Amino acid sequence: MYLDFLAALEGSWLGHTGRHSAWLYTISNLLHVLGAAFVVGGIVVFDLKVLAEHGKHAWQVGRYAIPLAAVGLAMQIPTGTLLLAVEARALGVNPAFYVKLAFIALGLVNVALFHARFGTALRAGTLPPEARAYALVSLIAWIVVLLAGRMIAYL
Repeated sequence: MYLDFLAALEGSWLGHTGRHSAWLYTISNLLHVLGAAFVVGGIVVFDLKVLAEHGKHAWQVGRYAIPLAAVGLAMQIPTGTLLLAVEARALGVNPAFYVKLAFIALGLVNVALFHARFGTALRAGTLPPEARAYALVSLIAWIVVLLAGRMIAYL
């Protein structure tokens, strides 16, 4: 079923257009990398603030970093879909692609749990010590996403 989905995606108008338009593929690739910079850049700045200063003033950093990361993620979803569609049958079974998706899921679940558990404390400007564990998991998860994304080209 998954392989059928990949074949359908690759055979779709999106896959066809991506393969036959150098500009669309190039711009999508650029925007995907830029989106990754926004996602990881925003998250890393916030996580380091939580780790280094136990969350002191993390809300002020998060006011800018979290929306930046959200914009980056919003850029990455459509561009990543197009990049996958171009060679879905090959990329969709790549071990690095599986790792990337797993760590994206971990990062997203982690951020949802962080905000559900510590959102009120974050807005109040005082995070408890256990918030640092979430920041560390986040930092590791998003760095692995970057690494896995780069490894897709080499595996």
